[in-house]
Amino acid sequence: MAVQNPFFGKREPDAFQPRQPSSVLGGSTTPSTSAVTKPATPASSTTPATTEGGSKLTVGPNIKLKGVEITDCDTLVVEGTVEATMDSRVIHIAEQGAFRGSAEIDIAEIHGEFDGALTVRQKLVIHSTGKVSGKIRYGKVVIEEGGQLSGEIEVGVGGGGRQSQSSSAPSPALAAA
Repeated sequence: MAVQNPFFGKREPDAFQPRQPSSVLGGSTTPSTSAVTKPATPASSTTPATTEGGSKLTVGPNIKLKGVEITDCDTLVVEGTVEATMDSRVIHIAEQGAFRGSAEIDIAEIHGEFDGALTVRQKLVIHSTGKVSGKIRYGKVVIEEGGQLSGEIEVGVGGGGRQSQSSSAPSPALAAA
């Protein structure tokens, strides 16, 4: 035992000295306090971020989320691929992101791809790298130069289906130009 104590002291300098006595002596309150303190710090910093922005789901790059129903989510950020049905307040599809399925939302900001049934109650924003296709209904639309909108397009989320169908033919032509 006398040989082991100097050996541990040489291999693990100042950074691990508080842990050495706990491993050699069988445990003490000092290491467990430091272990509890470290996990508590990240958890407390994560909680305020969630509270400020409401409930937010981020599907990161190279992540594929398939066959789900997303509910009670204020903001969905898609950086990977999502195949789902959702009802939310805001959807943000990043340039490398893709959403396939159906979505009913208040505000959509599309930098990547959306394919499916999209109902935007307030404002649909298609950026220059965005591609939206399928059955699209929106209150207001903003399409940057280079953005694409195609499919069955209806203006107004209310009930004016006949008027909006006549305007669906020029919209894809404008997006293609």
